[in-house]
Amino acid sequence: MIGRDLDDVDFIRAHLMGPSSIVMIEELTKNLPLQNGMRVLDLGCGTGLTSIFLAQKFGVTVFATDLWISATENYRRFRDFGLESRIIPIHADACSLPFANKYFDAVISVDAYQYFGANEQYLDCHLTPLVKKGGIFAIAMPGVKKEFDGAVPVELQPFLSPSEFDIHWHTCEWWGKLWGQSPNVYVESVREMNCFSKAWYEWLQCDNDYARDNIALLNADDGKYMNLISLIASLK
Repeated sequence: MIGRDLDDVDFIRAHLMGPSSIVMIEELTKNLPLQNGMRVLDLGCGTGLTSIFLAQKFGVTVFATDLWISATENYRRFRDFGLESRIIPIHADACSLPFANKYFDAVISVDAYQYFGANEQYLDCHLTPLVKKGGIFAIAMPGVKKEFDGAVPVELQPFLSPSEFDIHWHTCEWWGKLWGQSPNVYVESVREMNCFSKAWYEWLQCDNDYARDNIALLNADDGKYMNLISLIASLK
């Protein structure tokens, strides 16, 4: 159906890949100065739900970039929503992005940045060159309330390997320090998001084995360790 709205709960749940990206991006973008006509890189867009949200709500042109979901598959979804002229599907590795320098007004990434950006090189080597002066960086991702330094809590050991925490999941303080070292960005906020329960609830309602496997993880965590983190910065 051409021109459909992103209000079909069954459609959203059928295309989630983790804690609800729609719930997360709604909170992440609540106060962002996104405007009609801006060019936005949706980095690690997955099945494109966040790209559809950005195009519909803000009227921006979205470059929906992902490595694991094919551009053709995402293009079919964008076309079904009547957004094929507003969202450009791209198949690319986050460490080899095929874009011109100073091309984007904003980079947004939901539940993806932790996989490739948790190091001192990524932000300044791969992202800041692509963004215009004053441009926006807005990241939402899973995190933890304290660093574990390889010692996964006993309750979570049946579900998560040490590498999940050591490589991917970190605290607000850890991310703030990492981005604070960059000479190219001004870190505006790093905080624990309010939508943790809602985002995970939507994911656990999905009819797939990955979601069902996570039920025991959330029960074991019981609000003690895991969180969702929002990281917002601008290019100096």
